[in-house]
Amino acid sequence: MTDFADHIGLRVRFYDPLGTRHGFPTFPYRMAPAGLATMRQLRAAGLRPGGHDPVAQILWRRGKRVAYLYRLDWAKPKRTATPAQRAAIGKALRARRTCRYCGEVKPYYIPRRYGECLDCHEGSTS
Repeated sequence: MTDFADHIGLRVRFYDPLGTRHGFPTFPYRMAPAGLATMRQLRAAGLRPGGHDPVAQILWRRGKRVAYLYRLDWAKPKRTATPAQRAAIGKALRARRTCRYCGEVKPYYIPRRYGECLDCHEGSTS
């Protein structure tokens, strides 16, 4: 593999399918084997890891970036929020848009650094 990869210009520094160098099966960017997917790929397919730990990793950018790989055959469908959970999320998001001083619900989230809407903040600073 190394001679072929060097010949075509691939960086094989992160090719360690047995995990002998990195302690965990490791693959270079865009070289993950079939049947494994990143968390982002699972989400795009409507799946979740299903409580299982990652089985491999992808390293790139000189080892500064990592993406964990999960088995597709162990993945389960994503769970959907119940109506009560959706209502609670809606209340929480509305609270983030409600100014504690004037009580108005704004079309934006209240900046946490000010603790008040931008109108109230402008009035208190001038």
